[in-house]
Amino acid sequence: MGHGHGHGTGGGDRRRLATALAVTLVTALLGLFGAVLTGSLALLADLGHLLTDAGALVAALIASVLATRPVSGRRTYGMGRAEVLVAALNALTLVVVVVWVAIEAVQRLFEPVGIPGAPLLVIGVLGLVGNVVSLLVLAGGDRGNMNVRGALLHVLGDALGSVGVLAAAVVLLTTGWPYADTIASLLIVLLILPRALALLREASHVLLEGTPAGIDTAEVKAALLELPGVTGVHDLHVWAINDRTPAMSAHLVVDETVEAHCGEASVLDAATTVLRERFGLQHATVQVEHGAHVGHEDHCG
Repeated sequence: MGHGHGHGTGGGDRRRLATALAVTLVTALLGLFGAVLTGSLALLADLGHLLTDAGALVAALIASVLATRPVSGRRTYGMGRAEVLVAALNALTLVVVVVWVAIEAVQRLFEPVGIPGAPLLVIGVLGLVGNVVSLLVLAGGDRGNMNVRGALLHVLGDALGSVGVLAAAVVLLTTGWPYADTIASLLIVLLILPRALALLREASHVLLEGTPAGIDTAEVKAALLELPGVTGVHDLHVWAINDRTPAMSAHLVVDETVEAHCGEASVLDAATTVLRERFGLQHATVQVEHGAHVGHEDHCG
């Protein structure tokens, strides 16, 4: 049988996450000072994102360490799912934050609040610089890692938030329009919410044992049925341990004349080769059986 095991976030990615965390904490302190000083909803929204980012980066660091732990008798796949779970929690917290900001922004449309433009501009510039530094650090990481992408999404949301803060500050300084800050916060929500929901959907799909993207179970079954001697395929399951490690299991029913053995000419080796080369399924568990054995099994629905 072919086996392939995913590895957790590498040491380089962990260093990137730690650096981004340090920058985010400094930027959050600046944002807190600015929000208290100005009363800006856009800065408050940005601060909420920064605080969730800090939590997300801490969780991502912890998950990246857990994902490297070896398998055990209790956890035969190791802790690879920790990264997916953290990505889902990060996306969920971001959704909660942006929904809260949207509700607050709608309320301020009816009761506008005066926001000073100059302090808003200074804090926005400093926040954007911190966000860009974090983005550059994380952008060099593994884009195929859901954990890193979740952290990157949070920081990207903050960068967009800082741009919105700057735009609001410029409008306030040039026109004095009282709704600039509120409109900026709503635009931030519209930019971030779809990305957060997409990440939450992707992580939930993995946690619910969904078929990995790019793999069609009908095509997998058809490919197995094309193998010489295979008369049936049942209990076919394709899932992902994390976003980098797809896995599958299946029962192959073979003709009575075919021996269920290993070797270059065996059905078992032919099946695992097809699964690995055509579908990238390095971790495959295949049971080869004769038709008479099928009646002795309880099939998964």
